[in-house]
Amino acid sequence: MLDARTRRLVAPALEGLAARVDRPAVTPDRVTLLGLALGLGSAAAAAGALWIPALVLWLLSRVADGLDGVLARRRARDGQPPSAAGGYLDITADFLVYGATVAGVGIGYGGSLLPFVAVLVAYYLNGATFLAFSSLAERTGRRLDDGRSLSFLGGLAEGTETVLVHSLWLLLPGSAGTIAWVWAAVVGVSGLQRMVAGHRALR
Repeated sequence: MLDARTRRLVAPALEGLAARVDRPAVTPDRVTLLGLALGLGSAAAAAGALWIPALVLWLLSRVADGLDGVLARRRARDGQPPSAAGGYLDITADFLVYGATVAGVGIGYGGSLLPFVAVLVAYYLNGATFLAFSSLAERTGRRLDDGRSLSFLGGLAEGTETVLVHSLWLLLPGSAGTIAWVWAAVVGVSGLQRMVAGHRALR
């Protein structure tokens, strides 16, 4: 819901950072892998109840996740064609980081894992809806082009909300179970929205 606005707000900062790190050795794929390593480090720290290190690593991983695409588009303007492999690596790394972070918080929280399982099921639903839509939209000429590698269906819960909620339960680990139940409901509703919107768009 907030992604379009967030991208506009953070674009100047990410463009500036991309200009600073734009060196031959710093490729978009390597930035993606750095974000993956930071995200998995955040999940491991959360599992050990090291909440502040987990939060710092999580936020740094999300900066890297935003930077890789900006760097790829910067290279494309300089004549280097965009890589479908890079987009594939990016989305698979995101899914791994999101899932690992949910698991890490659930373990570190020390209470019932049920709310975190509910979040993972909701993530599974959303991932299925927009990945299936992206593939079928490409084949049928209904691709939604917002500058990203895949066609994303908007919804109540998007990347910005995910970053905020994951940050919130690292800041308030004692309330992580309650936050997870609310977030699972929001993400579940978003998945249902995407199911309906995708079906209508492909008819």
